Amino acid sequence: MNDSSVVIIADDPEFARGLAGKWQAERHVPEITVATSDVWHPASSPECDLVIVGPVRGNRSAILRAASIAAGVSVIAIADEDKQLTALASQFPNLMIVPQHDGWAATLILLATEVLRRVDAVSRAQRAERLALASQRHATLGRYMLEMRPSVNNALTSVLGNADLLLIEPGDASADRREQLRAIHTMALRLNEIIQRFSSLATEMWAGEIASQVETESTGKHALTRS
Repeated sequence: MNDSSVVIIADDPEFARGLAGKWQAERHVPEITVATSDVWHPASSPECDLVIVGPVRGNRSAILRAASIAAGVSVIAIADEDKQLTALASQFPNLMIVPQHDGWAATLILLATEVLRRVDAVSRAQRAERLALASQRHATLGRYMLEMRPSVNNALTSVLGNADLLLIEPGDASADRREQLRAIHTMALRLNEIIQRFSSLATEMWAGEIASQVETESTGKHALTRS
């Protein structure tokens, strides 16, 4: 909610100033940007979660249509008379409309707060889903590495053994060739160290999971005994 942003489109400065002032008295205040109808355009407008369209001199329908098609943006329109309210509801059946009657500002802020709360909840759910997918990918990669660990160890053992033999009995190998063999041997040792660290980490994680499971089962049995 603290990172929410709202764009108010209005050609009446008192409307925008009064609404922003009332919002400042609320507990949660979004970032508010005010624009007139002649300068606002979806392409040039800052990214926001909610657009509020108040009294405008321009084509209100065009503004509402342009704001509504922006991905992930909710729109609230202010209707200053019943005839306008009916026309907007007919033209935009899914639009949120607040009639500009007594107490309209409080109603608008309450509605906008609920909209922003919903946007925030959806955003959190999407982030959680992305994190879950990333964790699943990492878990799959980890399982694959565990499964491939014996094969990697065998390959590294072969590389190290052959490199050792060639270094012990270099034959007529040139100095450059011996240097290359030493580099291969060193890199193989580093890879072997990485695999061993990975194996140690996997063992620690497995032991931690077992300990956690035992503790959970023990706590559950203790709670049942006390009850």
